[in-house]
Amino acid sequence: MAVSIDVHQHLWTSSFVDALRARATPPYLDGWTLILDGEPPYEVDPADHADRDTTGLELALVSLSSPLGIESLPPEEAWPLIDAYHEGALKLPEPYGAWAATCHSEIDPDRLAADLDRGFAGLQIPATAEPDDRLLEVLTSRDLPLFVHPGRAAAELDRPGWWPALVPYVQQMHAAWHHFRAVVRPRHPRLRVCFALLAGLAPLHSERLMARGGGRGQVDPCLFVETSSYGPRAIDAIIRELGIDVVVNGSDAPYATAFQDGPGIGQAAAHAIRVTNPRRLLSGDDSSHISRALGRKE
Repeated sequence: MAVSIDVHQHLWTSSFVDALRARATPPYLDGWTLILDGEPPYEVDPADHADRDTTGLELALVSLSSPLGIESLPPEEAWPLIDAYHEGALKLPEPYGAWAATCHSEIDPDRLAADLDRGFAGLQIPATAEPDDRLLEVLTSRDLPLFVHPGRAAAELDRPGWWPALVPYVQQMHAAWHHFRAVVRPRHPRLRVCFALLAGLAPLHSERLMARGGGRGQVDPCLFVETSSYGPRAIDAIIRELGIDVVVNGSDAPYATAFQDGPGIGQAAAHAIRVTNPRRLLSGDDSSHISRALGRKE
């Protein structure tokens, strides 16, 4: 059986943990307690960032978790954390690869280009950051993809602990999806892009979009959504809306493996999600990129 590709994992290396513990203002770690603006203190399980079972994976891409808010910090605060993440991620053994991160409070396309050339699979940005053309041009010049992930949640009092993941994150992904389709895609027609958590199910609102004058969505072979936090029912609905060829395997969620044997979506769709579609996202017409993401020589 063909081995899978997973485009969405979060794995904190020791260099990144040390950089978070060195801070006294959010985001920071107090031991293993994560302190963020806008969310209650969270007790991180160290086991979640230790060795994982990667059996059956050809490639597992880790990323900087954008809800930490690191990319939007002033550059003098953002870059030490981003550099610590990059250094640790690049040292992870096979089958790991990684998405690059960058600072959005002061755009530096040259620094992004240098980081990508170290072997990152592409660039992850928070959904709260409007994609900057200078960064996207760096990606398209290298034929590398963009990964859009929920960003920092705004502070809200008296909300349950699950609130950020169910409300701000989903709202952010809706806004990012529609902004990309309406504004970014016309300027960057060749850019491959993947939206985390099925774009917050934004594609399912196509009927409302048409009713409000947004037109019927065009088939976009360079646009992908990944499965993290959703199971067979949501995945099946997205496949019915967008087709089988755009859904990509991402396992950073408790229900992400629920569909792996095909219940509800069929074996062909499960195989496409785990194997075929991630390869199209990462490789485009250049199949050598999978090898580069793994650090292998051609």
